[in-house]
Amino acid sequence: MSQELIDAVVDMREEDAERIADELLESGADPLSLLEDCRTALGIIGDKFAAGECFVPELILGGEMLRAIGAKVKPRIAASGEGAQKKLGKVVFGTVEGDIHDIAKDIVVFMLDINGFEVIDLGIDVPVNKFVEAVREHKPQVVGLSGFLTLAYDPMKNTVQALVDAGLRDGVKVMIGGGQMDDQVAAYAKADAYGKDAMAAVNLSKGWVGAK
Repeated sequence: MSQELIDAVVDMREEDAERIADELLESGADPLSLLEDCRTALGIIGDKFAAGECFVPELILGGEMLRAIGAKVKPRIAASGEGAQKKLGKVVFGTVEGDIHDIAKDIVVFMLDINGFEVIDLGIDVPVNKFVEAVREHKPQVVGLSGFLTLAYDPMKNTVQALVDAGLRDGVKVMIGGGQMDDQVAAYAKADAYGKDAMAAVNLSKGWVGAK
């Protein structure tokens, strides 16, 4: 863990964060550890947002820093053989209706991608019918519903119910994740599982498609 990188992201020092990431990679640091540091930092930013100590611009900048560091890390992970070449399966993923947070979603989408999944990223504030249309069109094995705050609970439940109503629920596994999510919310939404972090989402997806 690099506390220096975590602090730079939390303090919104974009240039410092990228410089520190470059230095860590050049020194031979595990690329995945940089993503974990970013996840830790963004979790702190999320807590500050929930407490009213920072606002949407900070969330956006945090996401931009994650993307910049991710662009540096991804080629190294691929070169190390961590990423799979053959696609293991398809995942439709998005932040549910009413929620504009993309930080957690982007981390999970990134990790699914480098672990061999084809990810259809629907973005943020995704209406229920858009999830249904994407599942119908792309025929994924997994649907990921991301949400940051408690306002996401009902949209998650409504999305799962819409898949049931459309006759598509039996063909997919549904996982939820994000700031205020847990196993109880998964049960409320009638999802198959709660993924506590990006690697949990990857492992759930691998299990569901029968990959090792």
